Amino acid sequence: MGPAGGAARPGPFFGVYLLYCLNPRHRGRVYVGFTVNPARRVQQHNGGRKKGGAWRTSGRGPWEMVLIVHGFPSAVAALRFEWAWQHPRASRRLAHVGPRLRSEAAFAFHLRVLAHMLRAPPWARLPLTVRWLRADFRRELCPPPPPHMPLAFGPPPPRARERRAGPSADPEPERDRDADASCALCARSFQDEEGPLCCPHSGCRLRAHMICLAEEFLQEEPGQLLPLEGQCPGCKNSVLWGDLIWLCRMGNEEEEEDLELEEEHWTDMLET
Repeated sequence: MGPAGGAARPGPFFGVYLLYCLNPRHRGRVYVGFTVNPARRVQQHNGGRKKGGAWRTSGRGPWEMVLIVHGFPSAVAALRFEWAWQHPRASRRLAHVGPRLRSEAAFAFHLRVLAHMLRAPPWARLPLTVRWLRADFRRELCPPPPPHMPLAFGPPPPRARERRAGPSADPEPERDRDADASCALCARSFQDEEGPLCCPHSGCRLRAHMICLAEEFLQEEPGQLLPLEGQCPGCKNSVLWGDLIWLCRMGNEEEEEDLELEEEHWTDMLET
C-alpha cells in the first residue's frame, strides 16, 4: 500500500455516482452520472433542469447520492465507465452479466453490474475507490472489488483548490529541479510537456519518465499494460501506481474549472 493509504489524494476529481430517489411516488428509482464536484452535482439534480440537473431526475426528487466510484485518471475514463454502467447490455465488456430479473430492484441490479465492472478489464486495473456516502444503503458487492480498490465511507476527499485555500496549509518545499533534471532510470532529460513521476515517500528524490517507471513496475507482470503497484527503485518502498499519477497531476486549478463548466454539456450529450 502506498503512503497515502486512506488519506485524501489531491488533484482533479473524476467520479461516477449512483443516485437513489427518496420521493415516495418514485422511490427506488436510481440514476448513474458523472461529476467532478459531487456536492454541487446532487444539488443540481434536486434543483431540476433549470439548476443544471438531468431531465431524467428533474421533478422526481429528492435524490440522494449514496455511492460514488472515484480515482479515474481522466474525465474520458470516467465517462466511459458511466456509459457502461448505464448500458451494461450494450457493453461487450459486460456480456457475461445477466439482465435485470423481474424480482430484482433497480438498486440491487446496478450494484450487481458495478461489482462485475470492477472485476472486468480495463476497469479492473484502475486505481479506483468505492465510496459509500450513505452507510444505511451499503451492500456487499459480489464479487468483491479487487484488493487494490479500497472501500471508503463518508464524503469524498476535498478537491485540490479547497486543500490549498487554508492559511494553515504547509506544502512540502519544491524539490531542486536542477538536481533531478533527468530520469533516474534512462538518464534522459524531461521534456516540457511531460511532467516526471516523483516517489511520494518522504526523503526519496526519485524522478522518472512515466513509461520508464511503468516498464520497471511491469517486470513482475509482463503481460499487462498498466501497473497496479511496484517497488520504488530509489527508496525500495511499495508505491501504488494510482498515487503516482495523482501526485503528478495535482494542483491544476484552471483545468478543474473548465471541467466544472463542461460537466453539464457532457451529461446533456449522453442523455440526448
